[in-house]
Amino acid sequence: MKTIWINAGEISGDLQAGALLTALRNEAPNNELRAVGMGGDELARAGQENIFRVEQLSVLGIAEVLSSLPRIVYLLRSIKKELARIRPDAVLLVDAPEFNFRVAKAASALGIPVYYFIPPKIWAWRTGRIAFLKKHIRRIFSILPFEVDFYKGHGMDVDYVGNPLVDMVNYPAMADVQPIPGRIGLMPGSRRKEVESLLPAFAGAAEILRSDFPDLEFHCIRSSNFSEGYLRSLWCSSLPLFMHDGTERYRFMRTCSFIAAASGTATLETGLAGVPTLVAYKVSPLSCWIGKHVLKVRWISLTNLILGRNTFPEHIQEQADPVPLAERMASWLSHPDQLAAICRDLNELRELCGTGGSAQRAAHAFWREISGYHAAQQA
Repeated sequence: MKTIWINAGEISGDLQAGALLTALRNEAPNNELRAVGMGGDELARAGQENIFRVEQLSVLGIAEVLSSLPRIVYLLRSIKKELARIRPDAVLLVDAPEFNFRVAKAASALGIPVYYFIPPKIWAWRTGRIAFLKKHIRRIFSILPFEVDFYKGHGMDVDYVGNPLVDMVNYPAMADVQPIPGRIGLMPGSRRKEVESLLPAFAGAAEILRSDFPDLEFHCIRSSNFSEGYLRSLWCSSLPLFMHDGTERYRFMRTCSFIAAASGTATLETGLAGVPTLVAYKVSPLSCWIGKHVLKVRWISLTNLILGRNTFPEHIQEQADPVPLAERMASWLSHPDQLAAICRDLNELRELCGTGGSAQRAAHAFWREISGYHAAQQA
């Protein structure tokens, strides 16, 4: 029986790690695998014992992390104690580098081999952290095609396993679903700070649009860690807000003329689903100032980064206020040819992200790696 510790620090990471764990159970002979660690609903469904919940860590920018330091320090200490008590055969980190780097250091100090699934985007900023990864991480499992050369160029062992979202979205199974005119989807995020800044801005944009476009419907696809009541309390508009709990999430996305979404994994989900998306992002002034000075990429949306061009318009900081958001939405509503052009770009996105089977490839590579490591240790 092998015990692995999976540490997912965000809802999006939990989603993709859950698919990997499900596939990993097929790799383990006689299902002799125990999974423990930090995760959310998806890892729990896949059979992980979540000693810690992903919601305990959901913070946003640098300044937000600083304000949450006491809670984060306590959480990290608790994880260190559990790692020392359980002594798993391997630790698999999933995204969330600001926290997971510290978990990596703790596990490495205990002599536990550490692996990274969905590695940190140090090609975008803080490239110097590659030295930390080379010291503490045995192997990286990458889901973005353009980052493999970066890690290999720095002498790291890396496998490109494809993107799990290709399977999750399953575009061919829903390509026939057509958008409903006037239906606008809203995905304000999975972190409290971003939801509290973006959902009121989306509501303000809806109010501005109502006179010229009276037949619009606004549909919120809510993250599982927020109640419907909480989200409605942030909807500062007399217009109705329709709620969806994520059931048949991708088919529902396809029914939207377009979506306004928080920057993050959601913008690749909508891209793979073939839905034009307005990307919104707001952080504290300090986080924004730091980001402007250290980011080395032109875009923040994964869809734009993979395509290498500005397919999804990005509304950052003051551009994510109601007036600029409403102007963009009005332009799309008045000129459907703009939406059609975006959809053509998204055909290329699906080609670049490759075929399905990512979770199986990642599980196979990870199981082969940890089996080889322990065989070498026992030799």
